[in-house]
Amino acid sequence: MKASVFTLGCKVNETESACIMASLEKCGWEVTDKLCPADIYVLNTCAVTSEAEKKSRQLVARARKFNPAAQIYVCGCASEKDANRFYERGVTFVTGARNKEEILKAIASRFGGETCGLSLPKQTKTRAFVKIQDGCNNFCSYCIIPYLRGREKSRKTEDILGEIMQTPCPEIVLNGINISSYGYDGLTLTDLIKSLADVRKRIRLGSLECRVITEEFLSALKNLHDFAPQFHLSLQSGSDAVLKAMNRHYTREEYLAKCALIYSYFPNAAITTDIIAGFSGETEEDFAQSISIIEEAGFSRVHAFAYSPREGTVAYKMKDVPPDIKSRRLHTLLNAAESASARYIAGLTAKTTDFIAEEYDGAYTTGYTGNYVKIYIPAKLACGEKYKITVVKSFRDGAEAKLFEV
Repeated sequence: MKASVFTLGCKVNETESACIMASLEKCGWEVTDKLCPADIYVLNTCAVTSEAEKKSRQLVARARKFNPAAQIYVCGCASEKDANRFYERGVTFVTGARNKEEILKAIASRFGGETCGLSLPKQTKTRAFVKIQDGCNNFCSYCIIPYLRGREKSRKTEDILGEIMQTPCPEIVLNGINISSYGYDGLTLTDLIKSLADVRKRIRLGSLECRVITEEFLSALKNLHDFAPQFHLSLQSGSDAVLKAMNRHYTREEYLAKCALIYSYFPNAAITTDIIAGFSGETEEDFAQSISIIEEAGFSRVHAFAYSPREGTVAYKMKDVPPDIKSRRLHTLLNAAESASARYIAGLTAKTTDFIAEEYDGAYTTGYTGNYVKIYIPAKLACGEKYKITVVKSFRDGAEAKLFEV
């Protein structure tokens, strides 16, 4: 019996899907993370934007094209927000974002066998995503996720360490809905980082809020055996007026100061971010500040998207920016983001760094550096191994490099 576990959305969803896959394997299922012919489908959905919700619902029809008679199980944020929209499509079982282990109980009830809790994630790549917390208490005015994921809840430090030590992957990514808020029995994210000082793997962090960037935090990262100096530092807008309307608790000046602090500890750090185009009330001047901060902050990559009003949020009642203006601003933002990435990679040319090889396509071995640049080496290398390289030039969606020669 074959199960397809397909995921939309964030890295947390991917991690939770990997847990479902590992659990199904324990019960004797053949599992895949691809949409393909299968006996059952587990669809892990997203609701961060209205478009993500739409794509989540469309997944049902996409799965049925492979097997019209298959049982379909749905979980995730889109089904947490509106389960009926999925039941209307004739799926077998629906749960939400918070109780994904219910999927396993429903499958066991239908097909027989023992029911077990969620296993540790099935590792399918050279990096392992380790979930350290769930939920968010920030309630940004545009975001529906806190209403769907619930309040913040962190894992025990010893459980996190135990999971890290069990994985064979050479890289660990600490993720969650809001990892900056990590806190268990008085311990903070900085304390967790300090506890990883002896881990002999590359450590990478998920998305951060700028308030967590302090001297103590950066010193703890500096003391790790192998830290990947990529900081995904959520921004959303370069305008103080828009940041206030978004209920983001920092100013443009404070954000840039955090970027400068990062560079003082990690000069070649990659700072990546998210920026929303056309948030409610955004003026041309506000938008211009979002464009200018891209170069000021020295971003290596910008995830740009148009604002999508989400019913149930504070911003839903605000006056929306006309669609044509959103579209124009998004286009401008995407061009600025592309230029920023090109500048960052150009700055790495002739520099030496390392990367972990992930896969060979017959012509190039690809993988990522610590600062999350995709590297192409025109040779076959052992996947999962770390190599010292010299960046040669910008190439495709990253950079071509050669093995370092002494």
